[in-house]
Amino acid sequence: MSDQALPVEFYDRNTLDVARSLLGMRLIRKFDSIRLVGIITETEAYRGEEDLACHARAGLTPRTRVMFGRAGHAYVYFTYGMHWLLNVVTEREGFPAAVLIRAVRVVEGEAWIRERRKGVPPKNWTDGPAKLCRAFEIDGKLNGADLTVTENGLWIARGQDIPEKYIERTARIGIDSVPEPWRSIPWRFRARDEFMV
Repeated sequence: MSDQALPVEFYDRNTLDVARSLLGMRLIRKFDSIRLVGIITETEAYRGEEDLACHARAGLTPRTRVMFGRAGHAYVYFTYGMHWLLNVVTEREGFPAAVLIRAVRVVEGEAWIRERRKGVPPKNWTDGPAKLCRAFEIDGKLNGADLTVTENGLWIARGQDIPEKYIERTARIGIDSVPEPWRSIPWRFRARDEFMV
């Protein structure tokens, strides 16, 4: 299977389509002599300034600048004073939108991640957006990185197709203070557990 990075055309389209299409793709992280690979199993879409769960609701700021940029770049931000989260910018330049990578299933680099996530059961190594950033050594230094090339050591490559019957759509997580309809809109995409065994 080729490790070629997904092209900008993959990301330069409707954010919901990208969020669904990312399921089954491979998140690849390379640094020093380390190579880590995870199958993306969960994503969330955030789209436009009208989406009150999206950081872009505040408009163009130093924090959201990357979201207004070219599709296919990493939007990595710090939250709760302790966690980094990885997003992929989508749609046309000037329209702020991104997909949060919420979870992956590790398929390469298990030994390195086991050491990094010592004491954590393997099924919980990367089953949340902060956990996967910790396991894959992703932090603010990668904010703005171009994911359509491999030179930055972080990119997404083709993986496996996940049939629609194995996909569930739900409301996004952790946005309880956001008003409706944004709190309940089903913009979270997840591969069902039975597909991932």
